[in-house]
Amino acid sequence: MSKKNNMITEFGQSISVQNANLWYGDFQALKNINIEIPERKITAFIGPSGCGKSTFLKCFNRMNDLVAGCRIEGDFKIGDVDIYGKTDINELRKNVGMVFQKPNPFPMSVYDNIAYGPRTFGIHNRHELDGIVEESLKAAAMWDELKDRLNKSALGLSGGQQQRLCIARALSVKPKIILMDEPTSALDPISTGRIEELCEELSKNTTIVMVTHNMQQATRISDKTGFFLLGELIEFGDTDDIFTEPGDERTERYITGRFG
Repeated sequence: MSKKNNMITEFGQSISVQNANLWYGDFQALKNINIEIPERKITAFIGPSGCGKSTFLKCFNRMNDLVAGCRIEGDFKIGDVDIYGKTDINELRKNVGMVFQKPNPFPMSVYDNIAYGPRTFGIHNRHELDGIVEESLKAAAMWDELKDRLNKSALGLSGGQQQRLCIARALSVKPKIILMDEPTSALDPISTGRIEELCEELSKNTTIVMVTHNMQQATRISDKTGFFLLGELIEFGDTDDIFTEPGDERTERYITGRFG
């Protein structure tokens, strides 16, 4: 038990990747990627469709393990933990939460959506779960909206509310890092703005790594930006620098719309 607890405490909030390569069968989707993602900041990945952004994002909580024929090389560390070593995947995914492009609330009540993760990790005391649900919804800026609807189905919420509920669900197990794969692409501008405000607030205590096709979104809220092209990380740096003084011509062509 003590060994497992030691492993849990080692999870940090920074991500370090060296010499990462990934194949789906014979197709190489990621090529020799090296990156240092800082803790408690928002990092955005941009680039054309199919360039490897989401594939790379899913390496951080080993979602690609679920894909048949996927092979990964390289060193992936969260804090000091080698996440492709002898790491408990359940603990990894507890510490590294994920929010997907399309809201995916469970077909159950708002309360049970939030309590699902804590229950999975052994918390069944109702008073404790009540506190976690309230704390998670407050962290997602939803408590006032939903405190009188906790026993209603989550499927009855609007798309923007569902996505923020999914963020609250991820927060319920107190992750160190949250991965977001185009979290606002299916939402209206008002809901998008609320998600962006929420991300900025969460980044005070949580590392956020986001894939986005919305370059304006990257400039609005991210601290660091990485540009991907054909499986390669072409450029990575401070967002202001990437968008105002990119160091690679391919980055400049993409962000100015002259790509292709």
